[in-house]
Amino acid sequence: MKVVISLGGSLINPGRLNLAFLKEFKNVISRFKKDKIIIVAGGGKVARDYIDGLSNKSEKIRSLIGIQATKLNAMLVSNFFDSYIVIPDSLSQIKYLIKKNNLIVCGALGYEPKMTSDGTAANIAREIKADYFINITNVKGLYDKDPRKNKNAEFISRINFNDFLNIVMKIKYKPGQHFVLDQTAAEIIAKYKIKTVILKGVNNLDGFLKEKKFIGTIID
Repeated sequence: MKVVISLGGSLINPGRLNLAFLKEFKNVISRFKKDKIIIVAGGGKVARDYIDGLSNKSEKIRSLIGIQATKLNAMLVSNFFDSYIVIPDSLSQIKYLIKKNNLIVCGALGYEPKMTSDGTAANIAREIKADYFINITNVKGLYDKDPRKNKNAEFISRINFNDFLNIVMKIKYKPGQHFVLDQTAAEIIAKYKIKTVILKGVNNLDGFLKEKKFIGTIID
């Protein structure tokens, strides 16, 4: 099985390093050593803090700051997993490494307009023909409204690609965007029909990979 996991930066460092989460995450991933797994680290709060500090700069400059934050998080996760000191910077590097290794960790691979680490992860999933694209975030999945602002928001456990894309495209993009997936990722998974799962936490990841009970949103 080939899996690409987009790991939200706010899970890695929500304000301080979340070592408890990283230990649990490592334990889950270690159970699937025979599978090909690529983890794409997001920038999270670190990226947003730095991006907000340069609010007077161009979108490109703020996006480049965010990219560096993803690489910092990737370096941390990779070495926490005893994987690689050097983080791959391109799709070609990832495709080469995945032939010989079962675990790779990276951050964003370069600047593209309206791209976040989710878009990077979706593009990697397309390139390696992944069986699943998994987004681990700090909410349990997709809602019809923002659950942080609407107490009556309804959880969506399953949605098709086109309906999901229509929801995402209504959201205005900004660097450091915080939503379950960005516009570019939604376009990629819809175009190439990449089965996608949005999950909260390591227990749901473990349940999904074991084909057992989990809470999350399936996009297919």
